[in-house]
This record gives sequence, structure tokens and C-alpha cells, in this order.
Amino acid sequence: MFSAPHRRLNLLTGESILVSPQRTARPWQGQEEARLAEDRPRYDPACYLCPGNIRAAGARTPDYRTTFVFDNDFAALHPDTPPERFEHGSLLEADSERGVCRVACFSPRHDLTLGQMDLKAIRHVVDTWTDQYLELSALDWVNHVLIFENRGALMGASNPHPHGQIWANQRLPSEPALELDRQRAYGHHGSCLLCDYLTVELNEQERVVCQNSQFVAVVPFWATWPYETLVLPRRHAGALPDLGNDERDGLADILGRLIRRYDLLFAATFPYSMGFHQPPTDGADHPEWHLHAHFYPPLLRSATVRKFVAGYELLAQPARDITPESAAQQLQALPDQ
Repeated sequence: MFSAPHRRLNLLTGESILVSPQRTARPWQGQEEARLAEDRPRYDPACYLCPGNIRAAGARTPDYRTTFVFDNDFAALHPDTPPERFEHGSLLEADSERGVCRVACFSPRHDLTLGQMDLKAIRHVVDTWTDQYLELSALDWVNHVLIFENRGALMGASNPHPHGQIWANQRLPSEPALELDRQRAYGHHGSCLLCDYLTVELNEQERVVCQNSQFVAVVPFWATWPYETLVLPRRHAGALPDLGNDERDGLADILGRLIRRYDLLFAATFPYSMGFHQPPTDGADHPEWHLHAHFYPPLLRSATVRKFVAGYELLAQPARDITPESAAQQLQALPDQ
């Protein structure tokens, strides 16, 4: 692979990524984040996601024992938003957007993260995600369901309690729309884009971080974030409900193993945004779509030095210094049990 600056193609979006390996040698005198205390109590009386506590909007969180899902008290989208459209000639346009925003608590314990939960508990989270996807996708006006987690203050998490979010949109959002177009266009090969890509990664093994008999986690060839990963089922499956029992177990296992590696990398709870990209829920068949999860962690050099998206990346194209292969080697070397 190149040791000089080069561009890589993101198969899922069609955009190019600038890779500049020589910049890993540059000194750092920029922003360093404060290292947050890791110790948290098993139960926090001030946490609105802990069982039995009053949330900010006044509702009481029930005394749940496994997972708990509720409509976000401060939702970005509302299911009863009336249809409206604004146009100003041919240049300015806007449409109202309906949606449902939910919070999914992974565990009643305040002191755990998804990676610290046992396999049975993570599997219960996978089942909860699947049930929510089925419930929300059944609404005739919902055309996309995004399941995601923002972990850590660096990624905008407003509460350290282990939880994620589920947003259901009336319209297909921009990023999944790009991925839909790319996967659909690849169909002229007579095969699935991510199935073929996974075959390449499994043959090379250079960017594979960890794997089991159902799932594989890789640092994608086109990764933008320093330690970005892509989680893929080995078998072609479009959405979480398409997974069998053993595959749901495999997903729970690979998530725990990957997150534990992240936490060991800089000996800190690793911040990230993680989300599952699944096909549109528009009632049409989408055989081209391959279920996958993206992990986007912001840390670059240590637990206190993050990657900033600024300058060239905002104005030109995504860029990275550390190569995906180097990032994968660091993650591969870590234990996950």
C-alpha cells in the first residue's frame, strides 16, 4: 500500500478520502481534552435514566430490569407534525418532516457500558433493537429507521447511563440514500457490494479487527475516522429482523469484543458514534442492501487528543493521517475477552 499521500474511494458513498501517512510524525500542540473520571455508581439518584427516577420532563422512569425504551422527552421529530411545504421560486424549498425519536436504555445499571455487559445482556439489547425496528417500520408513513448510540461526552452524549437512540423518519435521510444508490448501482455485477467487499477483506485479513462465525469487524479500506470500523454479517442479510438466533448471538458477541478492544486501546472508555444502516422501510424490496454497523470514534493519538474535522476536510474532502491498515493492526493486537 502507498506510503505517500493518496486518495481512496468510499464504496458506500462514492466520495474520496485523502490519506496522508507522513503526517503522523507531526508534533501536537493543539487542543487536549480533559480526562473524565471513569468511576460511576451502580445507581445514581440524579440520573434520569436510572430505574425509578424522575426525568427532566416530569415522567418517572419505571423500575426496569433489562432494557427500557421510551419516547424521547425532548424529541427532534414528532409523529403528528402536519404536512407543510415552503417554496421561493426554484431556489428555496423546505418540507415538514414527521418522525419518532426514542431512547433505549441498555441496562438498569448506571456503571456499565455496552462492552462491559455480559453476552446475554447484549443479546437482549440486540433483540430490543430488532423489536423496535419491526414496530416502527410497520408505520405506513415511516420510510427509514436508524438505531444508534452516542457514547461519551466527546460524542455529545448528555448522560453517561448506557443507552442509545432510535429515530424513525418520514423520508430517507441523506447518508442512507447515498448508500442505497451505491449498493443498487453495484447490482449490475450480479452480486452484493458488501458481500464482495467482505470477501476481499477476509482474503487479505489486513484490516480485519475481530470475527466470529456470523460477523466480521473491519477497519474499512476507506475509513475517515482514525479507528473507524465496519461490522458486517457474513451471510447476506438486509436488516436486523433477517438475522437468525445464532446470528443475533454472533452480533452480540462481536459488539462486545470490538468495544472492549476500543476501551483497551487508550486505557479509557472509548467515545464513539455507532449506528446500524438498514434498508428503507418503504414497502419495496431491497435485495441490494447488506446490513452493516458503522463505528465512528473521534480519538486520534490518546484518550485526550481527538481528531478535528476542519479546514480542508470541511471545505474539500475527508482526510486522515494514520492509515486504516495501521489502525487495524493496533486494534488486532488487543485482547477482547
